[in-house]
Amino acid sequence: MKKVIYETFGNPAKVLQVVEEPSAPLAEGQVRVEVLRAPINPSDLIQIAGEYGVKPPLPATAGNEGLGRIVEGEGNGQLVLLPAGDGTWVSEVVCNPRALVPLPEGDLDQLSMLLVNPATAQLLLTEFVDLKEGDWMIQSAANSAVGGYLVQLARAAGINVVSVVRRESAIAGLKELGADIVLVDGPDLASEVKAATGAKMKLGIDAVAGDTFGRLAQTLERGGTLVNYGGMSQQPCTVDAGMLIFNDLKMRGFWLMTWFQQASGDTRRALYGELTKAVLAGTLHAPVAAHFSLDDVAEAAKVSWAGERTGKVILAPNGV
Repeated sequence: MKKVIYETFGNPAKVLQVVEEPSAPLAEGQVRVEVLRAPINPSDLIQIAGEYGVKPPLPATAGNEGLGRIVEGEGNGQLVLLPAGDGTWVSEVVCNPRALVPLPEGDLDQLSMLLVNPATAQLLLTEFVDLKEGDWMIQSAANSAVGGYLVQLARAAGINVVSVVRRESAIAGLKELGADIVLVDGPDLASEVKAATGAKMKLGIDAVAGDTFGRLAQTLERGGTLVNYGGMSQQPCTVDAGMLIFNDLKMRGFWLMTWFQQASGDTRRALYGELTKAVLAGTLHAPVAAHFSLDDVAEAAKVSWAGERTGKVILAPNGV
């Protein structure tokens, strides 16, 4: 079997390497899963670079989500989600079947992206502010996978979203997903939001940090909430102290793994059950830019990190 590992932290295109080793024999009760798809998320690349909040022990196997099919053992033929954070950039996995999430048959690309980004988008939309139909919210990094899912989920719930991007070329793709108002980030963002909506935002969602965080804060209503779940600018979150104090703003952070640790099994199953239905119905989807084999993982990392991407980069360890 093949797997992608890194022995040092650094530029993913340079430190990732593909190694081969004998397939592991099955112990009693285990199953063998052929990995069909493994998305490359920004958090994967940040972790490989050594800049993520949690560093795995080295050497580490890369990848935090994926989709596969049981090819040996109980449930042979079943499509499954792989265990989160277990090193998914591999050609096969041997594990206890209780660690797997059975899935119905469907689009392999869309189902492979189910674990992280759709769940993050849904929880950001629902866990911090009780938004009602007609309410307004704003998000940065709107052309990211999470941003695209959030646009679709909010639209289905009747919630208005201002989507903020960092380049003009990202606007068209968001419009295709159903985004109504898309603005390019800049010093005048707050006045542009007011001109476009005539409303104050109840909720802000940020994945950029830096000055963008403060600009989103300027758009919030008194008592509004701003949630950060990423730091794409690699800068600290900055916000005016007076605005924070006198507008009684609330600042929160979000990490999906914390939610996993705190949510009950029933809560997790309910969330993913609804998301799976939406993906299978075609009402929740993300564009895919390209597929790569494990052998081409260095190029895949380069493409995934490029600013002009039009969709998700996905590894196909056993072919498309």
